[in-house]
Amino acid sequence: MISFPAVVDLIDTDQPFTETQSILESLTLCVLEVLAGVRDLDQVARWVSEDVYHHLMQRVVLSARARQVKGERLIRPTFTIGRTVHSEPAPGVIEGVVIVHGKARTRAVALRLERLETRWRASAINVL
Repeated sequence: MISFPAVVDLIDTDQPFTETQSILESLTLCVLEVLAGVRDLDQVARWVSEDVYHHLMQRVVLSARARQVKGERLIRPTFTIGRTVHSEPAPGVIEGVVIVHGKARTRAVALRLERLETRWRASAINVL
């Protein structure tokens, strides 16, 4: 009988906390830059579900209209990552919250990542 080695996912749910934390934090910063209008939504399309993509698209359009009405120009926001907390409520699912400090306000970004074959895809993102 032939023995095959176990298939190892590129991003394993048993990965160290720092790897999971960096995935959550990177996606959070990308989403905030998309909402600020300084990053194209298509750059994060492969990391989010279709529902999340459409929701972000609506928010991007609303943000762009608001900036246009106010006469504001695009400015890359500066954020400092605060605390990141995450858990694995089910196999192949990671839920986390990333606290982000900006100049004017502090926000919490809640994310739900689901495993899609060998990578993670955000099935829910809420910027609070």
